[in-house]
Order: sequence, then C-alpha cells, then structure tokens
Amino acid sequence: MADQNNKGKQQGQINIELDENTAQGIYSNLAIINHSQSEFVVDFVSVMPGVPKSKVKSRIVLTPQHAKRFLKALHDNVSRFEKANGEIKDYKQPTLPINFGPTGEA
Repeated sequence: MADQNNKGKQQGQINIELDENTAQGIYSNLAIINHSQSEFVVDFVSVMPGVPKSKVKSRIVLTPQHAKRFLKALHDNVSRFEKANGEIKDYKQPTLPINFGPTGEA
C-alpha cells in the first residue's frame, strides 16, 4: 500500500533542472509583445542609454492559455511584493522609436 502512495506522489511531480548559465539570468528592461491567434511571443531586450541598436536577448513563445496563466501569476506575485515592500512606482518612460512591427510594450 505504501508503494502505491509514493507512486501517486511521484506522478504528480515535475523535476525541473536549472543549469549554471541559465541560473545567472539575462537582464532585460524592455519587453516587446506580439500575438497571433495561436501564440503570444515575448521578446526581452536590454536597451542601454546612448546605444542606438539593441538585440533581443531572449524570446518566449506561449499559447494564449499559458499567456493568461502567466499574466495572473505575475499579477499575484507583484501584489504580494507590493504588500511586503510597498507600491512599485511606475515612472513615465520616454517613448522609444522601435522598428519591430506592430507590438505592445511592457
């Protein structure tokens, strides 16, 4: 009986690995978001002052359902952060002339 309980617990778990390079993360201060009927594409960019050209550092492709779950999870995490640390101030950013097609920014 104990073996069946352990088997059920193991089936419900996901083993996720994080290698050293990925654990370092990639800095981004601009997200460019596009979507089609079947997917959302989020490009993360690092824009530096005085540098006229920037490269996409990472691209994440999500299903619409996953994008909505991600939005909810991010909202929940920002709410918990603000509850513990105070409101995050949203400073007005200058409009950047981005030549990347129709997009949304975050």
